[in-house]
Amino acid sequence: MKRRVVITGLGPITCIGKGVEGFWAGILAEKTGIGPIQSFDVSSFGVRVGGEMSGWNPEEFFTPQRLKRLDRYAQFAVASAKLALDDAGLEYSKEHPQNRVGVSFGTALGGVCKAEEQYIRFLKKGPRGVQPTLAVQVFGGSAHSNIAIDYGLRGVGTTNSNSCASGTVSVGEGARYIRDNFADVVIAGGAEAPLTTITVGAFDIIKTMSRNPDPQLASRPFDKLRDGFVMGEGAASLILEEYEHAKARGAKIYAEVLGYSLNNDGFHMTTPLPTGESCIRAMRDALADAEVASEQIDYVNAHASSTQLNDAAETMSIKEVLGERAYKIPVSGTKGYYAHPLGATGAIEAALCALAMDRQWVPPTINYENPDPACDLDVVPNHGRAAELNFIMSNSFGFGGINASIVLGRAR
Repeated sequence: MKRRVVITGLGPITCIGKGVEGFWAGILAEKTGIGPIQSFDVSSFGVRVGGEMSGWNPEEFFTPQRLKRLDRYAQFAVASAKLALDDAGLEYSKEHPQNRVGVSFGTALGGVCKAEEQYIRFLKKGPRGVQPTLAVQVFGGSAHSNIAIDYGLRGVGTTNSNSCASGTVSVGEGARYIRDNFADVVIAGGAEAPLTTITVGAFDIIKTMSRNPDPQLASRPFDKLRDGFVMGEGAASLILEEYEHAKARGAKIYAEVLGYSLNNDGFHMTTPLPTGESCIRAMRDALADAEVASEQIDYVNAHASSTQLNDAAETMSIKEVLGERAYKIPVSGTKGYYAHPLGATGAIEAALCALAMDRQWVPPTINYENPDPACDLDVVPNHGRAAELNFIMSNSFGFGGINASIVLGRAR
């Protein structure tokens, strides 16, 4: 019999709010957190807006000494883990190491922000100008390593880098560690701090990002006039816990992680497989793993990156998986709220789905104005709604043709 895995804590950090109630208030406001990029000069780029954490204050979470060893990406990761642990009512410390508590994290780019900053210093001052701790700040694993160090967590520790699917992969793999009895608790999540000249410039060159200068309209999933994704930053951590472990301590349970799948198109780095067969298989495999029929799904949180090809391909895939029911259930894309923080997005959306399940409310697709015949599902335009939610699917489809899906259930 499979060990059950439940979600008992959430720690979102996004441009619409941080912490459970701050994030949920941002969702209920039904307004975007996207704005003009302020952290560097974008005048030479076609891109003008992003999901920037303009009010981020790391000193709320870290001492000045600790901050010296954490780049922006790791700050988001460690802070989100703290918020999630606090929300779950779990306390860990170095003084009492935990062999059955692990960390499963995801990121697309890791410490690219710090790498760019230090390279500029290198060009100006040579090797002696580079921060001595650079080597341990830029690698992707700095997120899960710093979380483990802060809390004395000696269980499984891993960071995956599966592009925009990374956050969903971290949650799915974290659930497997518990299901397969490698851990009792896993901090699973994703973090990203990609708003730098090199990253924005790289994506701008290949024209995958929106060039709409209006923050209210740049990220508009499923809308006929969508013209690309909007890059964002942020993080989310979820506390995954074995059901009996959570029940024994009287923990609040947001939702249960029932199923997960991961595959690859094996086709192209940026263009989805035209047939959608790998996305279809990802959803069907997640349902099979969850032992849930497609007829039972009540809501789909779509990847819906606001690109022409991807939103249309995902719509087609959802129709194939859900059949006629695809037109009867809500399928929203929520990146209009917090942009697309790449490897963190799947974790943010898993947290959002857990909250939607807990509060029985479907988040909308905001910034939606122009229906697209190629995206003709119930996209919950602009305003959310109360609904009975027992089973939710969340999709993350990333560059490299990486496809991940998870299925959450209402804990009973």
